Order: sequence, then structure tokens, then C-alpha cells
Amino acid sequence: MTRIFLALSIGAAVVMFGAGLLLPSQLLLASGLALMLGIGVGAFMRGKPRPRSTAQEISQIQLLHPELLDVALNEMREGVVVIDTDMRVVASNRAAETLFTKGDPRQARLTELTRNPAIYDAFLDAVQGKERDGVRVETYDNGHKVFDLRVVPLRADSKVAGAVGVFFDISRLERLEIVRQEFLANVSHELRTPLTSILASAETLESSVNGNSESDKKFLSIIHKNAARMQRLINDLLELGAIENVTVDVEPIRLFLLVEDIVNSLSVAAGERKVTLQNIVAKDAEVSADPHRLMQMLTNLVDNAIKFNREGGTVTIDHERAEVDTIRVIDTGEGIPAQHLDRLFERFYRVDRARSRNLGGTGLGLAIVKHLARAHGGDVSVTSRLGEGTEFTIRLPRSSS
Repeated sequence: MTRIFLALSIGAAVVMFGAGLLLPSQLLLASGLALMLGIGVGAFMRGKPRPRSTAQEISQIQLLHPELLDVALNEMREGVVVIDTDMRVVASNRAAETLFTKGDPRQARLTELTRNPAIYDAFLDAVQGKERDGVRVETYDNGHKVFDLRVVPLRADSKVAGAVGVFFDISRLERLEIVRQEFLANVSHELRTPLTSILASAETLESSVNGNSESDKKFLSIIHKNAARMQRLINDLLELGAIENVTVDVEPIRLFLLVEDIVNSLSVAAGERKVTLQNIVAKDAEVSADPHRLMQMLTNLVDNAIKFNREGGTVTIDHERAEVDTIRVIDTGEGIPAQHLDRLFERFYRVDRARSRNLGGTGLGLAIVKHLARAHGGDVSVTSRLGEGTEFTIRLPRSSS
């Protein structure tokens, strides 16, 4: 009866996965839950009298081969490991067994199979009731492989009875990402030299067109403007590529003074749009961050707040110290429609493409801010209300001192 129940559960999950109703992670989680639930159902049913089956019911049951569960689990590309509260492996599939080279994983303790601290810590947290997602695991036994590990606790009667972990092989995605980064870096470097020549030539011609027609000046201005825009785009691409693998040098920073430098450097741009910049950070406020990178983040946010503000508006920078250091950049612009907020930090994403192009934006500034915030162990978010303005929030971990 236990095998039949398990086969039905796994079979239903596989059918739903094939129909697109379940994601791969949901399929694996459903399989793990079915495995644990099936054990409990089997124990319960062993204490109950079995009803007689009709001939038709017997023939239908015979169609469900007892090896269906093994087939469903073992044909998955993702590795599945189920452990009990003693950190002993009670079930696994073929893909998971290839991760461990120290014997058969069944009935072995996790510490006997791997010394990888990322794997052990993720399963230990799950046994203690904490779900772990996005754990990066690298193995070198069968060649260099990279996995994205998700571990969730398995509960029975509100108590944790074990944990199920799913290993997603992202090695190919990692290699593709490296190729993409190298391609962008090479193309950007190759384009830099001709663009520099174009800009220099355009500037030289612009300065020597005395007495020439207005059309010549107009065309030279167009060449110069677009070449400069391409150069900014290339610089941002190179910067983003470098930031993706950046290591930050964190130190205590007097935030008020840093914000004051940003306000002074952007005062001319703010004056052109009649926007008032307000630094209301406490003069004794300190944060732990890389000073160059924090200035880069705040400059991007304040510059955007000026560009997309309404004439006569204000941009306010403030700070709040709690469990984390929170830095806010608040503008009084037109606001951003709600459907755009989730994608605002994507590369090249623009709410208003025409306006961004006219203002000289590349669509990479907010992506750079996101990567830098994460490099500090923090994050960045945005809230906005149409007609009232937008608020960007950077959260940075507090120093241990």
C-alpha cells in the first residue's frame, strides 16, 4: 500500500510538471514530501484491515508498477537527498549519488559523505526548522561543478522530522555567464579606441567650423552627442562587469560629509532643473562601507532623482540607524507606475525609454547600485506613488563595533 501511495503521489507530480503546472523545484519538493508522507501512511495502513478488492481494482493496481517511484526520482537531473533529524540519509536519487564519492549515501551520515561546509550547514539549519535557499555549492571530485542548493525542513505533527535538499546543477549557466562577461568586456574595450577617435575628431571639427554652414555644425553636434552617449554606455558596461566580482573594503564613514560632497558635485545639474538638494543626515552619523562604492551608489541615485524630478522639486537624503543602516534618497517627481518597480534594477530597463535617452541615461545605473549594495552584504529597494515621488532605500549591515 505504501508503494502504491508513493507511486500515485510521484506520478501526479510528474504529470503536473510535464503539463507546466509545477516548477522543477516544486516537483522535487513534492516528491520529497510524498516520500516522507508515504512512510507515515504505510505505517498507519499496516494497523488497518485491508478491504477486499474487486477484480477490476486488482487489475488497475497491477498497472502501477512498484518501481514507478524509483523511476520518477532517478530520472531527475536534479539531485534529491532526504535526511532524518540525526543527519542520516534516508533516501536519495541517482543524481544525488554522483555528488558523493565516499560510498553509498543511503543510511550514511551526511558528515561521512561530504566535508563541504555549505552542504552540511544548509541541512543542519533545515533540521533546526530554517529553510535555506540559494546556497552555492562547488564540488571538484568529478570535475568542477556548481550547484544551487535548496533545503527545507520536513515536519510531522508540527515537529521537524527531517529535511529534503534539492541540488540544481548550474555549472553550464556559470560557464555561459563567464563567456557573456568576457564577451562584453572584449567588445567594450575594442569599441573604446574608435569612439575616442570619433569624439576627438568631432570636437576638433566643431572648434574649426568658423564661417561654415549651420548644417555642418548641426551634424557635428549630433556626431559628438551620440559618440559621447556610446562612450558612457561602454564605461557603464565595463564598470558593471567589474562590480559583479568586486570585493569591497569596508571602513567607518562619516555619512554626512560624504553626502555633502555628492550634493556639492551635483549642485550645478540640480540648479539647471531648479531642484533643491537636502542633506538631512545627522552630522555624527557613521556607516560601515567602502567609501568609493558608497559614493558611487548615492551619486547614481541622487543624479537619477534630479533628472526625473519635476521642476522646482526637492531631493532629500537621510539616514536611520537601527538593526541595519538605512540610507534613503527621496524625490518629489512624478513617481513610477507599480508594474515597473519589480524590474527597475534590471540591466537596460527603462520606464520611459525616450526620456531616458534624451537625458543621457544608459539603463545600467540602478543595476550597478544593486550589485554594489549586495557586495556590501546589504540590498536596495524602491517604493513610489504616482504624482507624489519615489524613494530608494539602501540597507547596509551595521559594524560589529
